[in-house]
Amino acid sequence: MSSEYTVSAKARTDVGKGASRRLRREAAEVPGIVYGGNKEPQMISIPHKDLTWFLSDEAFFSSVLNLEIDGKGESVVIKDLHRHPAKNQLLHADFMRVSADTKITLHVPLHFLNEEACVGVKMQGGKITHAMTEVEVACLPKDLPEYIEVDMLDVEVGTILHISDLKLPEGVESTALQLGEDHDQAICSVQTPRGGSSDDDEAETSEDGDSGDAEES
Repeated sequence: MSSEYTVSAKARTDVGKGASRRLRREAAEVPGIVYGGNKEPQMISIPHKDLTWFLSDEAFFSSVLNLEIDGKGESVVIKDLHRHPAKNQLLHADFMRVSADTKITLHVPLHFLNEEACVGVKMQGGKITHAMTEVEVACLPKDLPEYIEVDMLDVEVGTILHISDLKLPEGVESTALQLGEDHDQAICSVQTPRGGSSDDDEAETSEDGDSGDAEES
C-alpha cells in the first residue's frame, strides 16, 4: 500500500516510565508502539518535531502511513496519541499495522459544506449546531476516505441530520450503524435562534404598530 506520509522511527529496547521520560527530555523524541498483524508489538521512538509537523495536517489522522523503523517500512494507521495536559508536548503515540485485505476502523473528520448558503440559515434565520466533528468507519485500507462531506445547502430549520444521512463512499460503513438503528446519532442540526426568528419579530412589531394606530383613531 502506497502512502503520501512516511514517518521515520527507531526501534527501542529501553522501556518503562523512566526510559520514556529520558527519551522525551534528553533526545526530544516521542516514545511509541506498533502493534497488530501477525507480529509482536514493537517499541519505537520518533523525533518530536517530525511528529508535530505531521499532526498539523488533518488528513494524517485518517490515512494509511508508511512507518519506516530503522529503514524498514510498515503500513500503519495512528490509533492513539497522548498529549501533555498543560504543555505543548506529545507523550506517546500508538500505531496499528494494517494489511490490504483486512478491514480497519478509524475516525474520519466531517467537512461541513455550504453552511453560509444553507437555506435554514440564510433564508430562515436558523443557526447550525454541530453534534459531531468526526465519525468512526470500517473499511479496507484502500477505501479509507480522507474526510466525509456533509452538504448543508438544502437543510431547513428544525432539521436534524444523523449518521444515516451521510453519503459514505463505496466500501465504507459506519461502525455505529452496524450496531443498529438505536446508534444512529445526530451529527448536526439547524435550530431557530433563542427568542424566535427575525420574521416573528417583524410580525410582532407590525401588530404592535397596528394596535397603536387603532387606539389613536
